Amino acid sequence: MDLPVVAFVCTHNACRSQMAQALAERMMPGEATFLSAGTDPAPRVDAGAMEELSRRGVPEETIAALRPKYLSELPTHVDWLVTMGCGVACPALPCAHREDWGLKDPMGGPKQHYEACADDILHHLADLRVRMGAKKTGDVRRGDADERD
Repeated sequence: MDLPVVAFVCTHNACRSQMAQALAERMMPGEATFLSAGTDPAPRVDAGAMEELSRRGVPEETIAALRPKYLSELPTHVDWLVTMGCGVACPALPCAHREDWGLKDPMGGPKQHYEACADDILHHLADLRVRMGAKKTGDVRRGDADERD
């Protein structure tokens, strides 16, 4: 069975979506293919995001390989499309599941803002992990089916 593809998308693909991809890869290795992209990618990944990833134990080689990417660099279909809370619309990216995490952008803020964002991402990733597993086993959680009782 192919691994599900999870794409984290925001405007600049410089902070939240990069953090989500790197933290997902660290938290769930081999459970899915994790990607990120943006509608208007920045020239580089935010330094504060890279510092927070380092503090969280993401390997330096993983952090060094991060780069902002365009939506066109993603596959033509993903299983889970997660927007970060920046109002990104991706009508040209078909997906099985779409959700928005509504994360505050820490870019340019103090270290505590990056820490809070990473904590929020990890919380969402834990929930996503449960739901991805539920989807594989056929379980239904969080409104995936009509309530008919």
